[in-house]
Amino acid sequence: MALEYPSSYSLPPIITPCFFIFLLFPLSSITSFHVIFTLASTPTVAISKVEQDQEELALLTWKVSLDNQTQFFLSSWSRHNSCNHWFGVACHRSGSVSNLNLQSCGLRGTLQNLNFSSLPNLLTLNLSDNSLDGTIPINIGNISKLFTILDFGSNHFTGVIPEHLGFLTSLSFLSLASNNFRGSILPFIGNLRNLTILYLYKNELSGSIPQEIGLLRSLNHLKLEINNLTGSIHPSIGNLRNLTTLYLDTNKLSGSIPQEIGLLKSIKDLQMGINNLIGPIPSSICNLRNLTTLILHTNNLTGPIPHSIGNLGNLTTLYLDMNKLACSIPQEIGLLRSLNDLGLHVILEFN
Repeated sequence: MALEYPSSYSLPPIITPCFFIFLLFPLSSITSFHVIFTLASTPTVAISKVEQDQEELALLTWKVSLDNQTQFFLSSWSRHNSCNHWFGVACHRSGSVSNLNLQSCGLRGTLQNLNFSSLPNLLTLNLSDNSLDGTIPINIGNISKLFTILDFGSNHFTGVIPEHLGFLTSLSFLSLASNNFRGSILPFIGNLRNLTILYLYKNELSGSIPQEIGLLRSLNHLKLEINNLTGSIHPSIGNLRNLTTLYLDTNKLSGSIPQEIGLLKSIKDLQMGINNLIGPIPSSICNLRNLTTLILHTNNLTGPIPHSIGNLGNLTTLYLDMNKLACSIPQEIGLLRSLNDLGLHVILEFN
């Protein structure tokens, strides 16, 4: 039975359980730490004992499929303990599993024996920074309609990104970064209209960025860097008016930078370096007055640096080197008083 929540339902954060264990190690060993584990408020409907047993069985079945060291680490997962005493598991007062957070816990194994269909009230799942591999099972699309956070980042997952993720329409955070996913970013991504954070960087993704990405109007952070993405940047990117971070660098993107990039009025960090982009730097970029970082180096951009570059008074980092820009630097670049990191070393003379 799926639980019902009051309209004021919210998820106050608490510290992730593995953090206490790894506190003895240098903080520099933790490359990415997201405090996203949450404790659900009291549900309005209690689940039956049968349903509770099904949830426990789903987790225990997954546990025994993992390697021996991982099983020892999850020794608290036992029918002798209620699930709210299981390491990394949070439950509703009804007994239903609401959150599973095993970030940075050294897990080894796959997800093939984790029956997501038996966890209908799961709200967040964080398995990031482990050594899990294999593919993502298609039954992940059967998680609760209220499911909001999915973090599989920094593992060894393979295969394609399953289109069944498109059923998780309440997702606000999706990270599949730093894995070995291949294939294309499919149009189903446009179904996830509540996403504020989408991290797909450091994979082996190919094909073009689907124009449906422009439907994700709530996005604040979009990171697709270090893949094999090709094709042009669709003008629909201009719909993402809430973006503060856009990383498309280190791909094989081609074509020109669309003028619509100038509609991203909230953007602070824009990185498109190390691609095959051509044409001029669009003057509309100079309307992005919140920009602090603009990286366009190592492309095939041509033409002059826009004189309106001087409008970007908050810039601290500007890399335009390794392009085919006209050999002149507009004097307006001297208006960038906050600039402390400048890459223009192929441009030879001032106007």
